[in-house]
Amino acid sequence: MARYVFITGGVVSSLGKGLASAALGALLQARGFSVRLRKLDPYLNVDPGTMSPFEHGEVFVTDDGAETDLDLGHYERFTGVAARATDSVSSGRIYSNVLEKERRGDYLGKTIQVIPHVTNEIKDFLSIGADEVDFMLCEIGGTVGDIEGLPFFEAIRQFGQDRPRGECIFMHLTLLPWIAASRELKTKPTQHSVKELRSIGIAPDILVCRSEKMIPQKEREKLALFCNVRPDSVIAAYDLKSIYEAPLAYHREGLDQAVLDAFQISPAPKPNLSRWEDVYDRIFNPEGEVRVAIVGKYTQLEDAYKSIAEALSHGGMANRVKVRIDWVDAELFEREDPAPYLEGFHAILVPGGFGERGTEGKIRAAEYARTRKIPYLGICLGMQMAVIEAARNLAGLPTAGSEEFDHEAGKKRFEPVVYHLKEWVKGNHTVARKVDDDKGGTMRLGAYTANLAEGSKVAEVYGTTVIEERHRHRYEVDTRYRKALESHGLCFSGMSPDGRLPEIVEVKDHPWFIGVQFHPELKSKPFDPHPLFKDFVRAAKEVSRLV
Repeated sequence: MARYVFITGGVVSSLGKGLASAALGALLQARGFSVRLRKLDPYLNVDPGTMSPFEHGEVFVTDDGAETDLDLGHYERFTGVAARATDSVSSGRIYSNVLEKERRGDYLGKTIQVIPHVTNEIKDFLSIGADEVDFMLCEIGGTVGDIEGLPFFEAIRQFGQDRPRGECIFMHLTLLPWIAASRELKTKPTQHSVKELRSIGIAPDILVCRSEKMIPQKEREKLALFCNVRPDSVIAAYDLKSIYEAPLAYHREGLDQAVLDAFQISPAPKPNLSRWEDVYDRIFNPEGEVRVAIVGKYTQLEDAYKSIAEALSHGGMANRVKVRIDWVDAELFEREDPAPYLEGFHAILVPGGFGERGTEGKIRAAEYARTRKIPYLGICLGMQMAVIEAARNLAGLPTAGSEEFDHEAGKKRFEPVVYHLKEWVKGNHTVARKVDDDKGGTMRLGAYTANLAEGSKVAEVYGTTVIEERHRHRYEVDTRYRKALESHGLCFSGMSPDGRLPEIVEVKDHPWFIGVQFHPELKSKPFDPHPLFKDFVRAAKEVSRLV
């Protein structure tokens, strides 16, 4: 059975619980243990799938089609363990499950209450797959004291009591603010946070303290005394230049040893950190630099494209270069010529998105990359915009557009070379969708197979002609326009196994111009960069040498 580590947060949000959890998972793996990481989010949305990227950052998609919190991306990137739908749950999902059971009569007429019915549902979720791994790391979203998080805190308190002694520990992440006027770190917020946690029956075994300054031994001892933890279980978490320093930094601070000590695992297996030492070396000893423009519509919040930014950095590591990203608002190019803004970049990436806003700017960015022979990677909507650009400017279809935009406007304005996907094959059955279906969980989600054309650029990049990638979209390029587009140099080099759905397009006679309907960034890792991002950065590196 798995040992459980529950990671909670206090004082302020956005301290890095997800990164701390992911780094701890990587360190336990380095000592030879198997791990799985989970996220429990207190918000009432069933999942983040219908949230604006400005609200919650990107939506991370698993192989089995779950739309989850972006922290699951950190978990995968640090551990290499593919996340599943059972690794993410929200209050909305928990309450939805409870209410469905009540409607079916599963509770036999009982009054439904937060305790025990909601907390039992949370505990059932925590128990899934407990016999599969050595450690289960469970992060609780939000901060202690949040009213919506109380059922989760109560559930993990009960869970710790239900399990045999020594199978659950609690790790609490807090902030030690630096007061510049008095030039001192203040421990009181952490003391109050731990007091709040203990008032609901949870005593932390390990304290992880975020700080922008070194934490003196005196303050560590004070925290240990007033928060009732062992002095060597007060772990400093300092600001880092790269998130991929975190495993090595936490190891130096003794986090993995503190966890093993809390479980009384002795002697502790020695860690093999060579993977992370190599990652560190590649990040901080680059042999050049490339500039990549990301032309998107959510550029005001970088977390909206978190996995893309990380995948580009992984491609940089593979090529021993630093990737410098510039975020460019696609709407800018609807008013102005993109040339003055995109000159000097070694590559252009147009990411996914929803809705018409900014799409004309993305189309112009694709045109600039195609005509100027600049490496281009279009992802999801970015592929569709590249197809529309080619249809307008190469195939003689000046009104080419997407059915998505006509649906928004309520009238027909475009010839829809991109249409609403009404039917597709998943496994052994056909999935059907309507335009007016509910938005949540109704897209083509999760891992699907694609067949690549022999001799194509993407087949060369992947080194195979059969791939599996993760999807999240409800609009597709219409194959009725395939012949016209291919006759003008835009090749459909990747298709679904049944030949109905275009997965990849590429431009002939171009150094590197590829559009993909799926999201390759979701499978990239620092120690295993995705082939597309690895080769995209390689192409950008070639351009940088010519400039």
